[in-house]
Amino acid sequence: MNYFEFYGINESFTPDAALLKKKFYELSKQYHPDFYANEDDEKQQEILELSTLNNKAYQTLSDPYKRLEYILKLHDLLNEGAKPQLPADFLMEMMDINERLMEVDDAEQLGHLTAEVLAVEDDINQKLAKAMSGYAQLNDTAKEDRLNEISDCYYRQKYLLRIKESLNTFATRF
Repeated sequence: MNYFEFYGINESFTPDAALLKKKFYELSKQYHPDFYANEDDEKQQEILELSTLNNKAYQTLSDPYKRLEYILKLHDLLNEGAKPQLPADFLMEMMDINERLMEVDDAEQLGHLTAEVLAVEDDINQKLAKAMSGYAQLNDTAKEDRLNEISDCYYRQKYLLRIKESLNTFATRF
């Protein structure tokens, strides 16, 4: 079941945190297995599944990164093993950074490269925040366009994460 529907709230990248918590606690009380101890096995299993669903829904929707991934999966924009089509200019920029990273031979060069990567990351984060802003109020066509922008930012972040991991590995050498 869709977690947003389970909680009776609109799909949003920025849901009301207090409302999420309130829904979680309401459903935790409603579906607490101890209240159904005298029910038959089938009913107990149903309640246990609903309790588990409530926990998973809250864990996902209360975490911004998990929520982002969840929404992209809901719209088939995030599939395991799928190769995203990132723009050529972004890939060229990342390839250039990777090449320069392999040639780094002192902490100062590494610092400049790290600052450059953090600036790219900040730019992606700003684009992502802008794309997520007001998403819940859009019509379906506009949402689809916005989801594609968000997906692009997500995949750029994932790519950049690998470069940041390499930077951290190189940082231990100096």
